[in-house]
Amino acid sequence: MNIAIVCYPTHGGSGVVATELGLNLARKGHSIHFISYSSPFRLTNYQSNIYYHEVDVSAYPLFKFPPYDLSLATKIIEVAEENDIDIVHAHYAIPHAISAYLAKKMFKEKNLKIITTLHGTDITLVGKDPSFFKVVQFGIEQSDGVTAVSKYLSERTREEFKVEKPIETIHNFIDPDRFNGVVSRCNRKEFAPNGEKLLMHASNFRPVKRVADTIKILAKINEHIDARLILIGEGPDHKSSHDLAREYHIQDKVLYLGTQDYIENLLACADLFLLPSSEESFGLAALEALSSKTPVIGTHIGGLPEVIDHNVNGLLYPVGDIDGMASGALDLLTNDSLYESFQQEARQKAISDFHYEQIVPQYEEYYEMVLNR
Repeated sequence: MNIAIVCYPTHGGSGVVATELGLNLARKGHSIHFISYSSPFRLTNYQSNIYYHEVDVSAYPLFKFPPYDLSLATKIIEVAEENDIDIVHAHYAIPHAISAYLAKKMFKEKNLKIITTLHGTDITLVGKDPSFFKVVQFGIEQSDGVTAVSKYLSERTREEFKVEKPIETIHNFIDPDRFNGVVSRCNRKEFAPNGEKLLMHASNFRPVKRVADTIKILAKINEHIDARLILIGEGPDHKSSHDLAREYHIQDKVLYLGTQDYIENLLACADLFLLPSSEESFGLAALEALSSKTPVIGTHIGGLPEVIDHNVNGLLYPVGDIDGMASGALDLLTNDSLYESFQQEARQKAISDFHYEQIVPQYEEYYEMVLNR
């Protein structure tokens, strides 16, 4: 098939999954055309049947804000004309699904099929905004096919947007070979020079990620054992987490590494991954941790229970339960046999349920169904 993938090129989950999907589809012989405002950061190696098309947005003085959605629709038509595109796969509802719909209506030469994949905040955050609700609802209803990355997100979308269109759940996935848990890939002494336990958190540092909770958990753990916290990412709560670490007098135990393209090289060093979010539609970071044999301490919300088996490969607590998360972390960090069991179960869960060889064919089957409908 000739497939156009419209996505954000950034480090967020939707961009990572869209890029990895395209790379895996290309390995299976499909022609993949990425369309975005810059090249997705995971597109590092040349491959003969992968193409990137940059959206050029005109900065006309009349426009206070350049109309990216219209420029994107125009680029989709251009790519479809030149490459006989069969499917436009829009990752994230706003504005990609709408731009794809506009392209479909304007491109008369072929009945383009549009598949929209919902990733989370396009429904739970952006979509709930009154100024976007109707347009998200319209984009879902006008797509030829709709998928969501978790059962939770599928159900929530149907409930909140009152859509009758079927929503197929196709989970996110990983390549286990990239997350093989080999500690030698990470210089642990660089982060724990005195043999401290290492906690890790990676996110966009927005309020729903509750980065402050990771600082509080670290403070409680350090009342009993020596531990350090590695924080990966950037965002609005960066400074407040710095201030909180100073307040607890543990600023020397918190390491800020900023945005990282390949987190697997760092996960290999982590003993535990902390994800105390108040909202997670799937939890790709948790899956990546499990694949690296790193147990996860998280919250029992959203799609996380579909990824983490409580008391088997991780521990799930109510949002804000700092005492519970710290206590559970200490149990794992001070019990070698229990910790090793969690490690093995974590890796096994990632491979058995979320291997790309299992998930990518589900997309292929869905494409075929939409094309033949």
